[in-house]
Amino acid sequence: MAVFVTLLAIQLGSLVSPAYACGCGALLPGDQRQIRVGREVSVVRWDGAREQIVLSLTVDGNAERAAWIMPVPHRATVRLGDPELFDQLAAATAPVRRTRHHFWPQDGDWPLTTGDAVGAPPPPRTRPGRVGVVGRERLGPFDVARLTAADPTELDRWLHANGFTAPPGLADSLRPYAQRRWEYVAVRLAPETAGVALRGRLDPLRLDFASDRVVYPMRLSRSAAAPQSLGLYVLAAHRMEPASRIGGERPRVTFAGRLTATTGPLRELSTGAPFLTAVAQEFPHPSDITGDHELRRAAADTAFRQAVYEDRLLVTAGIPVWLLTLAGALLVLNAVAVVLGVRWGRRRTDAVTGTDDVTITPVRAATPATPVTTTMTATTATTTTAPTAAHPGPNG
Repeated sequence: MAVFVTLLAIQLGSLVSPAYACGCGALLPGDQRQIRVGREVSVVRWDGAREQIVLSLTVDGNAERAAWIMPVPHRATVRLGDPELFDQLAAATAPVRRTRHHFWPQDGDWPLTTGDAVGAPPPPRTRPGRVGVVGRERLGPFDVARLTAADPTELDRWLHANGFTAPPGLADSLRPYAQRRWEYVAVRLAPETAGVALRGRLDPLRLDFASDRVVYPMRLSRSAAAPQSLGLYVLAAHRMEPASRIGGERPRVTFAGRLTATTGPLRELSTGAPFLTAVAQEFPHPSDITGDHELRRAAADTAFRQAVYEDRLLVTAGIPVWLLTLAGALLVLNAVAVVLGVRWGRRRTDAVTGTDDVTITPVRAATPATPVTTTMTATTATTTTAPTAAHPGPNG
């Protein structure tokens, strides 16, 4: 069972400014002071019977105090976590870097240079109208109160009376958890030195409680005024995944794999739950959130690691390949043009001199054995009128 964290209020006055968004809920500065959660990371470990949550916040601003509340399904124990855990997780899930070459120039390549070079006993029944304080302790910069309440309105009053200024509408948001008899961990942030603003990465908080299923409460994020981001590490026996979108964008698995060689706090936390799944999800419209996340076992323990590609222009001897290819193509075209021009010039010259397409057929000479007789016939048509000579007779 995962724990959702909702920042409630800055404890420096009665003036309330508009809510600021953070990865864990709605942040409400007061007395014109501001605090911003720059990064919020949660680690969930589930072995089928118990769940552990380790939460790390990085904050900035000029406020000296802040508070939030965490609904939990069963009674929880709270202690400080080890900051090294998150450095180990970041290194274990870091994307692999690869180089990818491209042929044609892209933005930033010459000549296109215009671009810019995420075991307690079951809770007792609580009488209506009563808030039970299971325990209250100081853990580093945290003032932690573990509470039970069947009536969310009474819980809201207790928070106000004890310096946990709650945002409007908190009672209605907590009602579904009260109906399921959940308990609550209220946390106040207060530096040990008075007058020092909250800045930097705070010490992690680690919660441990019984749970027979993995649920990450998201209902309280409905009141956020700005888009929300969910980043969650899940350690279990197998790969895990959210069962639905619950009103946000499609959840993305950014890492999935079985941990082998681990040391330090990550080794301690992953013992008995060696498969690590990292999930990220965006909620552009928090008011569309329909309920809590339920995480289930994935169909297969398929390993996955993100890849970050560094695009580089394909070059040889420092010269872009596309430029060499283009130059070679121009040379070939120029050579073809020269050949065609020479042939065309020769044909034009032959046509002008008249020797173009002339065929000479030799004549065979007559042999001496075969006389050549030439008969010439001349026909002359002549009309002549002459007297006819008389033939002399016998007497003549």
